[in-house]
Amino acid sequence: MAAAAGGGRAPRRSALLTPRGNGDRTVFLFDRRREQADPDEKVLSYGKDNYRAFRSAVCQAFGIPSDETFVITTTNRKEITEDNFSELVHDGVTLYLLQSVDQMLLLATKERIDFLPHYDTLVKSGMYEYYASEGQNPLPFALAELIDNSLSATSQNTGIRSIQIKLLFDDSQGKPAVAVIDNGSGMTSKQLNNWAVYRLSKFTRQGDFESDHSGYVRPLPVPRSLNSDISYFGVGGKQAVFFVGQSARMISKPAASQDVHELVLSKEDFEKKEKNKEAIYTGFIRNRKPSDSTHITSDDERFLHNLILEERDKESFTAVVITGVQPDHMQYLKNYFHLWTRQLAHIYHYYIHGPKGNEVNAVIKEISPFNNIDIQISMFEKGKVPKIVNLREIKDDMQTLYINTAADSFEFKAHVEEEGIVEGIIRYHPFLYDKETYPDDPCFPSRLNDDDDDDCFLVEKGARGKRPIFECFWNGRLIPYTTVEDFDWCAPPKKRGLAPIECYNRISGALFTNDKFQVSTNKLTFMDLELKLKDKNTLFTRIFNGQEQRMKIDREFALWLKDCHEKYDKQIKFTVFKGITVRTDVLSKRMQSPWTMYAAIEWDGKTYKTGQLVKTTKTHPIFYGSIEKFYLYGDHDGDIFATGGEVQIALEPQALYAETKIIPISKLDRTVSDKVVKKYIEDEMARLPDKLSVTWPEGDELLPNETRFAGTPIGALRIEILNKKGEAMQKLPGTSHGGSKKLLVELKVILHSPTENKEIISHISQHGGKWPYWFKKMENLQKLGNYSLKLQVVLNESNADTYAGRSLPSKVFKFTIVEGKPEKFLVGLLELPFRIGVPFSIPLELQDEFGHATHLTNRIRPILEASGLTLKHEDIPVAAKCVIKGVTAKGCVNSCQGKNFNLKITLPGLKEDTQIIKIRLQPGPPCQLKVKPDSEILKIENGTAFPFQVEVLDESGNITAQPELIVHCQFLGASDLPVYSVDCSNGGTNILTGPVIHVQNIKKDQILKARFEVLNCKDVPPVEKIIKLLPSSHVARLQVLSMNGQKALQVKHQDEISCVAGQVMNKLIFQMYDEAEREIPITAAAAEKIKVNWTPKIDRELLMQGLLPDVKVPTSVKDARYCLITYLDEHVSLESAFTVRPVPDEPKHIKCKLKGSNTLQMGEELQSEIDVMITDQFGNHIQTVTSACVNSLGVSGPGLDKSNLKVTWQESTQTMKVKGIRYKPCLLGSKELCFAWREFSDFIRVNLVAGSPAKLQLVDWPELEKPVAVINGRELQRPLIVQLCDQWGNPTPEPNVKISLTKSNNLKLLPSNQQHKTDDTGRANLGVFSIHAPRGEHILQIKASYNKAILDCLVITINVLPDPEKPICLNVKYDKSPSFPAGGTFPDFMVSVLSEDDTIIKNINPARISMKMWEAQSSRVRTPVDVTTFSCSRVKDDKEDGFFYFRDKVVPERVGTYMIQFTFAMDKTNMLNSEQIIIEVVPNDPVRLLPDSLPATPAVSNVRALTSRTLVKDLYLHLMDEYNNHTGLDLVGRIIAKIKSPNEEDIEIPQFQGKVSTVEFPLESGSAEINLVLAEDSPGRDSTEYILVFEPHLPALKKPLEPYCLSFMFYNDSKKQQLMATLTREKDQLSKSIDLYRKMFDTTNQLVAEMKCQVKEAETREALLRNELKKHQIELPQTNTLQYVDSLLKKKMLEQEGVMKQPRRTCTLPNYPKGNQDILGKIAHLAQIEDNEAAKVISWHLASDMDCVVTLTTEAARSIFDETQGRQQVLPLDSIYKKTLPDWSRPLPHLRNGRTFFRPIGNPVFARDLLTFPDNVEHCQTVFGMLLGDTIIIDNLDAANHYRKEVVKITHCPTLLTREGDRIRSNGKFGGLQNKAPPMDKLRGMVFGAPMPKLYSTISGQIDLLQQYRAAVIKFDNVNKDLDLHLQSLNTPEMQKKKQELAEQEKSLKLVKQKLGMTPALSDKGAESLLQPIMFDISDTPIPPKRMRRDTVKKLYSSEEWISSPTKQQQQVLQMAPSELNGTPRKRKA
Repeated sequence: MAAAAGGGRAPRRSALLTPRGNGDRTVFLFDRRREQADPDEKVLSYGKDNYRAFRSAVCQAFGIPSDETFVITTTNRKEITEDNFSELVHDGVTLYLLQSVDQMLLLATKERIDFLPHYDTLVKSGMYEYYASEGQNPLPFALAELIDNSLSATSQNTGIRSIQIKLLFDDSQGKPAVAVIDNGSGMTSKQLNNWAVYRLSKFTRQGDFESDHSGYVRPLPVPRSLNSDISYFGVGGKQAVFFVGQSARMISKPAASQDVHELVLSKEDFEKKEKNKEAIYTGFIRNRKPSDSTHITSDDERFLHNLILEERDKESFTAVVITGVQPDHMQYLKNYFHLWTRQLAHIYHYYIHGPKGNEVNAVIKEISPFNNIDIQISMFEKGKVPKIVNLREIKDDMQTLYINTAADSFEFKAHVEEEGIVEGIIRYHPFLYDKETYPDDPCFPSRLNDDDDDDCFLVEKGARGKRPIFECFWNGRLIPYTTVEDFDWCAPPKKRGLAPIECYNRISGALFTNDKFQVSTNKLTFMDLELKLKDKNTLFTRIFNGQEQRMKIDREFALWLKDCHEKYDKQIKFTVFKGITVRTDVLSKRMQSPWTMYAAIEWDGKTYKTGQLVKTTKTHPIFYGSIEKFYLYGDHDGDIFATGGEVQIALEPQALYAETKIIPISKLDRTVSDKVVKKYIEDEMARLPDKLSVTWPEGDELLPNETRFAGTPIGALRIEILNKKGEAMQKLPGTSHGGSKKLLVELKVILHSPTENKEIISHISQHGGKWPYWFKKMENLQKLGNYSLKLQVVLNESNADTYAGRSLPSKVFKFTIVEGKPEKFLVGLLELPFRIGVPFSIPLELQDEFGHATHLTNRIRPILEASGLTLKHEDIPVAAKCVIKGVTAKGCVNSCQGKNFNLKITLPGLKEDTQIIKIRLQPGPPCQLKVKPDSEILKIENGTAFPFQVEVLDESGNITAQPELIVHCQFLGASDLPVYSVDCSNGGTNILTGPVIHVQNIKKDQILKARFEVLNCKDVPPVEKIIKLLPSSHVARLQVLSMNGQKALQVKHQDEISCVAGQVMNKLIFQMYDEAEREIPITAAAAEKIKVNWTPKIDRELLMQGLLPDVKVPTSVKDARYCLITYLDEHVSLESAFTVRPVPDEPKHIKCKLKGSNTLQMGEELQSEIDVMITDQFGNHIQTVTSACVNSLGVSGPGLDKSNLKVTWQESTQTMKVKGIRYKPCLLGSKELCFAWREFSDFIRVNLVAGSPAKLQLVDWPELEKPVAVINGRELQRPLIVQLCDQWGNPTPEPNVKISLTKSNNLKLLPSNQQHKTDDTGRANLGVFSIHAPRGEHILQIKASYNKAILDCLVITINVLPDPEKPICLNVKYDKSPSFPAGGTFPDFMVSVLSEDDTIIKNINPARISMKMWEAQSSRVRTPVDVTTFSCSRVKDDKEDGFFYFRDKVVPERVGTYMIQFTFAMDKTNMLNSEQIIIEVVPNDPVRLLPDSLPATPAVSNVRALTSRTLVKDLYLHLMDEYNNHTGLDLVGRIIAKIKSPNEEDIEIPQFQGKVSTVEFPLESGSAEINLVLAEDSPGRDSTEYILVFEPHLPALKKPLEPYCLSFMFYNDSKKQQLMATLTREKDQLSKSIDLYRKMFDTTNQLVAEMKCQVKEAETREALLRNELKKHQIELPQTNTLQYVDSLLKKKMLEQEGVMKQPRRTCTLPNYPKGNQDILGKIAHLAQIEDNEAAKVISWHLASDMDCVVTLTTEAARSIFDETQGRQQVLPLDSIYKKTLPDWSRPLPHLRNGRTFFRPIGNPVFARDLLTFPDNVEHCQTVFGMLLGDTIIIDNLDAANHYRKEVVKITHCPTLLTREGDRIRSNGKFGGLQNKAPPMDKLRGMVFGAPMPKLYSTISGQIDLLQQYRAAVIKFDNVNKDLDLHLQSLNTPEMQKKKQELAEQEKSLKLVKQKLGMTPALSDKGAESLLQPIMFDISDTPIPPKRMRRDTVKKLYSSEEWISSPTKQQQQVLQMAPSELNGTPRKRKA
C-alpha cells in the first residue's frame, strides 16, 4: 500500500558514528558553532535515555573538549536539557550544535522529513469525486463503477454473466451492507493487491507492478463497441466503496485456484494505524478455503456467513461487500428503488438488450450473445418481501422509449483521426394528428401542458424542446454528462430545406464510440468527443442495410427526413395560399417572419375556411368567432402539409367585441355546430346599449342651437343609458367581463374656433347603484363663441367610446355665447409722436363685465384735461370703433425732446368712466431761424474761419428739431469762398462754421455778404449778415540763399547742386515773408516750427540768425541727397527743397568683382570673368583713367597657374577684365587671389573643387588588397559605399552616375543586384549584401561610366567560408536489417544535423528534432494529414554531443507501408526534412482465431429442413495477431469444430450431420471456410443454449491458440426456432446497445481535482512572484493589477531602452567572422571592462594581442592562417599548457595564509578581476589567465612602487599597471614611452568595450520578474475561470434521460431472454450504471449543463480559435499520460 501513497524516500545516509543496536535512536547533528566547521551532517546512533551520556557522546563524535561551552538545540531552537531530553530527542531528529540558542545559523542545513499522503486521500476520494448536480443523488453512479468492474471481469465468460447487487438491510442479519457479486474470472492475491493501489490503471499494471496478467490486450471490434472493456483507471472502485460506506471487503476466487482471497480496507483500520503510528498503507490478504466463514465473529457482519456459504459451487467469483453504509444512502436506496434501478438500466441498455436495443414491439427478436448478461438487483429488509428486479425487465428507460416510439432510423458512422470510430443512429418520432410522439424525459420535459393559455403562442423547438439530439456511449456504456447538440448536416437549416423545420425537432439519436476517445476517470464526461466529431477532417458515412456507403451525408439525411415526414407524419393540410406576412404580435423577433397565410385547412377529414364560425376549447375564456385566416411559420408558396399552425379568429359578435385572437389550430372545438354559435351571437347582440335619456331636474335647460350671454348658467343633468328594449343599464352584457366592462357617461363642453376645437369642461360620471348618472350645474361659461355639449357613453378604465368597432350611445347640444353691454373702457394704442399744433386721435376699447369687447349704443361727449396745455377735440359718434379725433395741444415744452403731461379722459355714463394716460408732447414744426451774434456787420481776418450760433423755433417759440434739418450759409463777394453747413436735426440748435475764408493776393480790407437759410423748409424765412475781411499777418513765403565766396546765390525750389563726394555745404541763409512781402523776423517760437530733413538736431541760435545747418555731401556718386526745409504752424504749411549731387574724388583703391560662379574644378579654367576697376577713397568708380593702366595690374595666389592668364581693357565700362585663372594640383577648398595696381591691391576667393570623375573608391573599407572573409549566407561586415573621385583621388560630388556590380555566376548577392545612382555627394550606398557562394575566393567588380567614359573599376576579392551553424541536411543512422512486426519496437534512430562544412551542429534543443510517421498513400501528392509525431528520447550520458536518439518507438499496429521522416525546425516557418524512409510493417505472431465479421447467434432445430438445421454457412475464420492483422499466411493446419454445453453436467449434446460430434476443416494460408449443419433428429435439450467451439491445431506453433466460440440456441420445434431466431437477433442488438451505454463518466472528478491543484499552484506562484517584486521595491495594487503591470512594464522597457542608448565605450576593431564553431573571436571582443582608466591601460598593455583570433582547436587556427596567407595572428586553446595558468581565486600577493602581510595603498586588484565575459566564460578565463597572468591594477605610480617594494620582501611581484597609465614590469622596470599608455583616442578603437550599466541588469531583472508575474496572473485567472466553467458545466439534467433509455433497454433485454428461456446468470461485474443521480458532494459551485458550458466556452473564442485551439481543460487532459485516459492510443508521442 505504500505505492498508493506515492512511495517512500531513500535519501543518502551519512556513515554512523557508532554502531547501531536494537532500540538505538539515530540522530543527525550539524556543527554550526563556527563558519569553518564541517558543512556536512554527522549521524549519531545512541541508545541510552540520558542527556549527560548523550552530550558526552556528542563531544566525542565532534572532538569537542569537555570544558567547552556549547548548546544542543532542535531546528526550532529549543535547547536540549535533562528535563526535555526524552521528549525532544527521538529517532531521526535533526539537532544543531551552537554557541548559544540565539546564534545566527552560519551555514545552511538540511532536515530530514517523512511524508505520506493521509488516508483521507483514499477514504474520502469518493466524497470529492461524486458531487451533486440538478437535485439528483450520486449514489447510482457509484454503483455503476462496481458494475463496470464486474462487466470487465465477466467478459471472458462463455455462459451466463451474472452480476448481483444485494442490498442487505435486514437488521436481524447485522448492520446494513451492500454487496456486488459477479461470476467473473476472479482475482489472484497479487491482482487483489494491485486493485487496492489507488490510480493503478490496467495499463500501468503491466510494467510498474507485478501482476498475474499477461498484459493488456485491446478487445476486438464489436457492434456498438459492446466489448465490456470499461474498467480502466484503477480509481472508480475505491471511490465508489468509500462513498457508499466506511469499509470494503473484497472476496475473490480465480478459476485456476483452490483458495479464496480476502482483503479488508476500512476507515476504522486506517485511523487505528494512524493512532498507533503504524504504516497506514499496509495490510493483509486472508487466503482461505471456499465457504470458510470461521473468521467472521462480529454480529454486525452475520450476513457474511450466508454470502460465504454460497461460494461452494462457484468456480470463480468476486464479491465486493460494503459495510458502514451511510444512513442517507440507505434511505435513498430504499425510497427511490425504481428511480435508481431505471438509471442503471439506462446506462447499460445496450449491454442488456444488444446492439439494436430493447425493441418491445418487435414480433421476432434476434438472439444475441448479450442475452447472457444478467444484472439483478435485490433489496432485503426485515419483515418485508425482498424486492428483486432484473435490469432487463425495466421498460421505461429513455432508450427503450426512444426505440419504441420511432418510426424509422438513420444509421451512420464517423471516422475520426487515429482509429476513432463513432457509430450513430438517428430515430424519427412522427407527429400523429394533434400531438408529438417524441417521448418526454422526466429529467428534461420538452413541452408545456396543453391546458396552458396560449394567447402568446411561440414556435419553439417543438417535440424535442431544448434537449440535444445525441446521447453518447463509450464502449457501449452511457457517458451521462456528455451530449452532442447536433451536427451541421442534421441541424435545422437556415434556409428552407426539403423537409419542414419542425421535422428536425422530431429526431433523437445515439452515438457509440470505441475506446479511442478520452473519458474522465469516473466515466461521467467525454473529454473531446464533440470537438473531434466536428473537426473538418472527420468523415461521415451512411450505414445502409448493414453496409457502409460513402456519400454526401447531408443530402442523404435531408432525403431521409423528407421521406419520414411524408410517410409517417399525420398532419394538417393548408390550402388556398394568401401570401407571406410579418407578425409583430410574436414576442420573439426571430420568429416574427416569415409567416405564410392560408384561407382554408383540411384537418382530420374536415375542412375549415375563412368566415366559418367556430368555438375554442381549452382556452380561458371560451371564444366564439369567425375564421379570418390561418398562419403557418415558414416561407411557403402553395398547398402544404404541416403538423400544426395557428388560426386568427374575429370574436363574435364583432359589434360587442371587435377583437381578434390568434390561437393554435389544435384548440379549435371540432364538435360544435354552427347553430349553437349563431344562437350565442344573437343573444349577445340584443343586450348592447342603444341611446341616452337626458333630463334637467333643477331648470336652466339648454335648448339646441340657443344663443346666450356670457356667464349664463346651464342647469344640472340627469342621464340614463337604455338598450334596445328600453331597459336602463350600467355595464356591458356578459358576466365574464367583470368590472373592466362597466359603462360610464362622459360630459364634454367644447369651444369651436376656426383653428381648433378646445375642450373647456370634461367630467365622467359612473352609476351609483341607487342613483343614476348625474352632472352638476355649470356657471363658468364666459368665453365667446360656438359651443357643443356632448354626452358620451365610455368603457370603464379604457375610456373607449367604441366597442367592437361600434360607437357607444352619445348626445350633442350646440349653443352660442355672445358679449354683454359696455361697463368700462381702455385706451388703445396711440400713434406717436405728439407735437405742438399737430392734431392726433385717441382710440378707446369698450368692454362688458367679463372683459369682452363691445360697442356704444349712443353718442358721447368725452372730457379731456391736462395741466399747462390748451386742448381741443371732437365728439365720439356711435360706430363699431370708438375714437376721440382732432385732438390738438399748445404750450411750452422747454426742450426739443419734449415734456411729459398727464391726460385725463372721462366718458360720462359708464360704470368705470375715467382713465388717465401719460403723453409726451414734443415741439412743433420749424417756423423761424435765429442767428447769433446779433450784429449786422462782422470783422474776419483773411485765412480764418468764423463760428455762428443758429437756432430753429416752432410756432410757440420752442427750439424744435426734425430729420434733415440742415442750416446753410453762403458767402458772396469773392471767388472760391467756402460754404458753411450744419445739421440741427438732433437738438434744433448748433454752431455753424467751416473752412477758413481766404482770398488770394489781398492787400487791403474787402466786404463780403453771408446768407443763412434752412434747407427743405421753405416756410422758414432766410437771414443775411455783412462780413468785413482783413489781410493776414502770417508767413506766406520761404527763401534759401547759398554763399559762393562773397556772393549769395538764391537756391530755388527743386534746384540741383553738384559737390565733391564727402565734402560739407555750409553758410546756407534762410528767410520768411508774409502776404504783403514783409520779412518776418525769426523768433524762438518761429524757429521751433522750422524743420530740415538732413539732420535731426538744429542749432536754434544760428537759425534765429538766418543760417541753416551744414549739409554733408554723400560719399557715393550714386547717392544724391534731397534736402527739404519745412515751416508748419496752425495757419500755414510751407516748404522749400533742393538736391545735392556728389562727384568722384582722386583715385585711392582698386575693386575686383567676379561675374558668375566662384567654383573652379581642379585642372579646369575659371569660367567666370573678373572685372577690376579704379575707385576713389569712397569706392566711387573713377572713369578718367585710360587703357594704359592694364600694364600696371598684377595677379598672384598660392598654386596659381599663370600660363593662360590674360588682362584686357573694357572701354565701355572703364574696367580691366582678367581671364584664364587655373590652379595646379593641390589641396581643395577656398583659394585667395591677389590683384595689385600701383600701390593699391584687392583680394577674391574662389572655391577649388574636385575634377571630373575618373575612378571609384570604397568608403571605410581598408586593406582591399586582402580578401574579405565572409560566412556563406551571412552579410558583409559593413555596407558597400562607393565614392566618385577625380584622377587625383579627390571625392567628386557628381550625382546620378549609374553604378553597377558584376560578379561570377556562382556568386549570389541578396538583395539582388540593382542599378544604383550616386547622390549629391557623389556617393552610392549599395547596402549590406548577403553572400551566397561556394567555398573559396570570388571576384566582385564595381563599375561606373561618366560622359560615356568608363571609370576605373573597383575589384573586391571575397573569401567565402562555410557556415558552421547553418543546417543543410539531416543524417539518420539505424539498423536496417530487422523486420518490423506490427506493434513491435523500432530500432534506435540516431539523428544528427550537418552544417555546410559537413560538421555536426551541437547545442541544439532536442525539442526541435522530431520524427514523423504516416501510412503510405496511393497518391503521394502531399504528406497525409494523419501524421504521428515522436519527440526525441533523452540523450544518454555516454553519447557524443550533437546526436539525437529516438528509442523504443512503437511500430504501427496495422500492416502496411509506412513512411518515416525526421524534421528539424530551423525556425517557426522553415523546416529541414531528412530523406523519407520506407518501411514495411508485417503481421505479428498469431494469437487468436476470428471470423470476418461477428455472426449473429444461430437458432437451429433438428427438423428435416436443411435451413433450420444450418448452424453456420460460409463462415471464414482467420488467424489474427493481437492487433487483428491477418497473419499466419505460411501456416497450415486444421480446425476442429465441436459442440459444448455451458452446463458441464448436461450430457445431451447436439451432433453434426452424420451423427458426428466433431468436424475437421483444413486451415491454409491462415484461413479456413466453415459450413456446419446439425444432424436430423439430433439430440439436445429444447430451448437450450449451446456453444460451437472451433479449436485450431497448428503443428508449427509451439503455443496453442485460444479456440473461437459461438453460442447458438437449440429447439425441437421449427416454428419456435424461427420465432426464437428473431428474438435472438433482437437480444444481440439490445445487448450491443446496452454495452454502448455503459462507458461515460469517470474523468470529470479527476479533472476537477487536477484543475484545483493547478489553481493552487498558480496562486502560490503568483504570491511568490509578488513577494519577489516587493524585494525589488515594487508594490502592486490589489485591483487592476494587470493594467498596472502593463503600464509599469512599458515604463521599465522605456527606461531599459534609455539605458541601452546611453553612450558606451565600444571596440571598433572589426571582429573575425565566426565561420566555425571553434572560432571564439578576436581578443578585443572577448571581454568587457567597466572602469574607463582600467580599460585604457589594460587595452594598451595587451595592444599586441588585441587583434589575435582565439580558436578552440589548432585545426581552426590553421584554417584561418591559410585563409589569410599568414597575415592574421591566431591562438589555439588546445595548445596552452594550463597547469601554469593562474588560479582565479588566488588572493593578492600581500595576503598570505588568510592574513594581511602589509596594508597596501592605491586599491590594488588583479587585472583579470576587472574583466567580464559576455560568452564562453571558461575559455575566456584560460585566454586572459595566460595573457594577463597575475597583473595587478593600482591607482598611481607611487602606490605601485610602494606595493612592489613591500611585495618583493615576501614573494615575486607581478606586472603592475596604474590607472594613470604607467606600467612597472615584473622585473621592476618602469618609465619611458614604452611604459606609458597613450590617451584613449590614440588606441585607434583597439580598446575593450564597456559592459551594460548595472542599472540595465537591475531593470532587466525587474522586467523579467514583471513578465513572469504577468504570466502568472493571467494563468491564475485562466485556470480559475476554467475551473469555474468546468464546475458549472456539470450541472445538467441530461443524465436522467440516458438512464431511462438504458433501463428500458435492459428491461427489454431481460424480457427477450425470458422469452428465449435463457437462464439468468450471476451478476455481470462492470455493469453498474454510470448514470449516477446527478448530485455530487462539491457544494461550492453550481454547475450548468454541458450544453451551456459549451456555449459559454464558444463565446470566449472566435470561430477559428474554437476549431483550432483546445480549451484549457482539454489541454490539461491532453497533458495526462495516454494510459490514464482511454487505453493504448494509435499515435504514440515519444
